[in-house]
Amino acid sequence: MTTAAPQANAWTEDIRSAIAAILAISAVASLFLLWLIYIHPAAAASSRFAFLPALNALLNGLSATALLIGYTFIKAKCIRAHRAAMITAFGFSTLFLLSYILHHALHGDVRYPAHAALRGVYLPLLASHIILAVVALPLVLVTFFFSLTGRIPQHRKLARWTFPLWLYVSVTGFITWVMLRLAQG
Repeated sequence: MTTAAPQANAWTEDIRSAIAAILAISAVASLFLLWLIYIHPAAAASSRFAFLPALNALLNGLSATALLIGYTFIKAKCIRAHRAAMITAFGFSTLFLLSYILHHALHGDVRYPAHAALRGVYLPLLASHIILAVVALPLVLVTFFFSLTGRIPQHRKLARWTFPLWLYVSVTGFITWVMLRLAQG
């Protein structure tokens, strides 16, 4: 009985340490992106890699699709298929983040035209997308941590919040790209 309590405390301490590391990594990643987009000058004003915004939108759309498929699988209690779909969504989101960083390193921030229609819809949508993306990053990582370490009750509790946020961020990422493309002509 005396060995169970120290093991439980060590287990709880491991969870706290992992979550603290995930939060630290998420904070550093978010600060890096803010610096990259709003402070760091773009490397070049060229059309090189001009396909990256479209690729980013595609990856967001694929992530949203994989998320919805994963949700359908878990509702049907197909756990292996759910896990595969969620890992796929994570892969698409990771590729998106890498492509997004490359695009902003090369081209900087792309602004919605001041005179374009729907600017009043686009800017709040983009703001909600950015804010919720910052919130979703650590949630996704912690939710994956719980799943991959077999802490399924914690995974389920957190996934109820993570899933809709992650889906919203993926869908609004695609929508904001479409709106920007239409506004630019």
